[in-house]
Amino acid sequence: IFPTSSYSAAIAFTGTYGINYGRIANNIPSPDEVVKLLKSAKIKNVRIYDADHAVLNAFRGSGLELVIGLPNENVKEMSSSPDRARGWVRDNVNSFLPDTNIVGIAVGNEVLGGGDSDLAGSLLGALKNIHNATKELGIHPSVQISTAHSQAVFSNSFPPSSCVFRDGILQLMKPLLEFFSEVGSPFCLNAYPFLAYTYDPDKIDINYALFQPATGIYDDKTKLSYDNLLDAQIDAAYAALESAGFGEMEVVVTETGWASHGDQNEAAATSTNARTYHYNLRKRLALRKGTPMRPGSVLKAYVFALFNENLKPGAGSERFYGLFKANGTASYDIGFRGLSSSSSSSS
Repeated sequence: IFPTSSYSAAIAFTGTYGINYGRIANNIPSPDEVVKLLKSAKIKNVRIYDADHAVLNAFRGSGLELVIGLPNENVKEMSSSPDRARGWVRDNVNSFLPDTNIVGIAVGNEVLGGGDSDLAGSLLGALKNIHNATKELGIHPSVQISTAHSQAVFSNSFPPSSCVFRDGILQLMKPLLEFFSEVGSPFCLNAYPFLAYTYDPDKIDINYALFQPATGIYDDKTKLSYDNLLDAQIDAAYAALESAGFGEMEVVVTETGWASHGDQNEAAATSTNARTYHYNLRKRLALRKGTPMRPGSVLKAYVFALFNENLKPGAGSERFYGLFKANGTASYDIGFRGLSSSSSSSS
């Protein structure tokens, strides 16, 4: 029997910068073209929201590291049936390894705090059944199991040190966090300074949201200063984890981004602001440093998103988060080369 300290958990994120490859669109480049685009941009860490076989095949032999998603609509079925979970992992993960480098499975997205209590109640069972399936298939040392949370799971996130999990969510969150501590998975957070600013433009300085020089905030309780909103959002998550008894758990940002266009009430959604946010975020992540509350834990983030997705429902901004336009050219210049127009016009 080995001491637990020698147990090495699966790591799904090498480096500090990743991207979400959403595909709610009918005009974006083919998965093969996407692999070329990601390689030319030198983006190695990629998340998708399902386990589409055309994408998994396109990624074969690419060396890119892929986290696949089990969609919310499959969570209840995986929770109620270990056999279904085993079948899903066998067909969508095991049968593509090792040629397609699947390093993680995200079970559901923003389930807690989303208002569907049946779904929320099924999440832990689905996570456990999927994890057990990876163990039975012998792939658990290299495939990390996680689920991403929105900021709707928190209450009092200002100042960061006062943040706790919402009352109705804590009793579901605690067993999840226990499970993640056991398997060595991080707390995955979707954090959007853009949304925080859009909901509260009178209280938040846009420069603070964009990593630009700003007064920032000072947290009296911890005596820590914040010069950007993303760090404050992440430290709020650390404070909530600590208050729930999980102060050792790492927070990984699984989505963050800034829309380049939006509805009339989304005045901050401009390509200038989106470029500023993403350019400064890349610089911030390249420093390989932590947050004020966790200076020793290097910040890692997946940006949202690879493309503008023309079929996304919701506010206008939802369709304009892409670093790249549907034709594969850059939405704005932050140093990534897009696909040349000749190669993308055929897609």
